[in-house]
Amino acid sequence: MRVLHLSDVHVTERYSALPWRKLGWRRWLALLELGPGGRAQAYAEAGCVLGAIAEDAERLGAAHVVVSGDLTAYALDAEFAAARKALGSRADDPARCTVVPGNHDTFTPGSLRSARFERHFGQLLASDLEGTAGEGPYPFVRLLGEEAAVVGLLSARVPRFPGLAHGWLGRPQLEALRRVVADPRLERRAILVAVHHAPRTPRGRPDRRSHGLLDANALLDALRGPRFAILHGHIHRPHHQPSDGVLPHLFGAGSSTERGREGYWCIELADGIVRGAEWRRPTPAP
Repeated sequence: MRVLHLSDVHVTERYSALPWRKLGWRRWLALLELGPGGRAQAYAEAGCVLGAIAEDAERLGAAHVVVSGDLTAYALDAEFAAARKALGSRADDPARCTVVPGNHDTFTPGSLRSARFERHFGQLLASDLEGTAGEGPYPFVRLLGEEAAVVGLLSARVPRFPGLAHGWLGRPQLEALRRVVADPRLERRAILVAVHHAPRTPRGRPDRRSHGLLDANALLDALRGPRFAILHGHIHRPHHQPSDGVLPHLFGAGSSTERGREGYWCIELADGIVRGAEWRRPTPAP
């Protein structure tokens, strides 16, 4: 079975055309990143690249696509709509696509209050197993045939101050995750856990407190061995830390649409474990 993993798409909008009141002070401060030569240029083609990856998924016969957050740059409706459109028909089919939010998808209190992410991707949050949730719909479980399952978690939180980008799961989700992992209906399946924040950096260390997953150790303790893989984003550098027999596989998809660094993981599953993985570049448009 083949699963594609991508992350940190950061679809952007024409911010100069929007009323300043609609953007709000948090976005105005963040827009400094989008100056000449900044993120505005790096993600100008993000929607097109996302569409190319979605087409690759069909070409490669991928059973499922996992997007581990940050579909948007600043959690605007138009950004969510563009990301959903680029994913094509998979965005309407939970059997073929899993999406969890990143910190950029919950960028403002208003985006959270209005359930903006859920309005565009809520159709992908229902669980195939009853009684799995600990916080809202999370964790939810997606069964992939008889071989695997995807578990979606929420780590993204509205930052209290600009510059803070850390996240956490919290006790309700972690306790629910432990119940999911112990569920006999998932026995002998490979379990892919989708979460935005990275439990470890590419060097195998905890991320800094202002940027990392605050309860990373508890997550790793719940997922022990090669049967498990954590699919995350947030750190814009792709990496794979193979399971050592105790820790799970860790797949960081980097930023799949950033100009010059585009790419995604193509993960092969068989016999209830990860059998292989290849980092691929999107197929260029004809």
